Amino acid sequence: MRERLAIAIPFHAGLAYLAEAVASVRAQDDPEWSLLVVDDSGSESGARALVQDLDDARVRFLANPSNLGMVPCWNRCLDEAGRERGGELVTLLHADDRLLPDYVARMKGLARAHPRAVALFCASVTIDAAGRRRFSLQDDVKRLFVPRAGSDAVLSGESGLRALMRGNFVICPSLCWRRALLGERRFEPRWRQVQDLELLARLLLAGETLAGCREPAYAYRRHAESATARQTESLLRFEEEFRVFEQIADQARTLGWRRAERTSRWKLILRLHLGWRVARELARLRPSTAGRFASFLLGARRP
Repeated sequence: MRERLAIAIPFHAGLAYLAEAVASVRAQDDPEWSLLVVDDSGSESGARALVQDLDDARVRFLANPSNLGMVPCWNRCLDEAGRERGGELVTLLHADDRLLPDYVARMKGLARAHPRAVALFCASVTIDAAGRRRFSLQDDVKRLFVPRAGSDAVLSGESGLRALMRGNFVICPSLCWRRALLGERRFEPRWRQVQDLELLARLLLAGETLAGCREPAYAYRRHAESATARQTESLLRFEEEFRVFEQIADQARTLGWRRAERTSRWKLILRLHLGWRVARELARLRPSTAGRFASFLLGARRP
């Protein structure tokens, strides 16, 4: 029997985007996959009918009895998808994103090449609300921080943590988790923005390995209605990022990883992002918004 990759989509709202995400799974070059759509009892109905109308035995629907919230729903997706037949490899596809046609094949190839990696990831392209390729300075800058050595990017130990904290270049929903090595470790529900970074750092601090390919196999959508966009505008993402960087720095210090600690405390990628936000809002003639970002940047504690 050929290896199967289990994919789960946590859904809250955006039925048109969900239809695109599901279609991108069904268009995979490698047909050995299963798909679970988990409806978190959100603000929009229709997900059940969308799945049922497909009449595809590989696609299953599950409804949460009540709204769990984003991170608990992600964790349930990991648990439920892992119970699928052949669910050793599990991907949480965001409902407003798309897989590129070779995603499943690339993740399986990475899994074979790196059998001790707890999670696999890939590069991504950025798309807009209409699904068109778009330029994204923040995404393109992060790619500069991906380690250059080797055909694949392999992160482990202090050097791996330091690389991640320099650029935070792993696109969360591109991750494919190896359930046997992940065990019972899950996303921490107290976070709303940095749950992926915190989990990846926790795994690296525990001695695990991450492996990624440099070619894009995922389409990451940036649009004004996304949770990331809303939490950036409200500054919640920066508040959480600064807190989790300090937490990771403290943990690195406990292990004697001083270079990783210094990188985490400096928070260069966060300061660059805030500075860019200030400049962009000024260029858009939104001085009050620019002022909020600037005030946060100037008030952030420096190492």
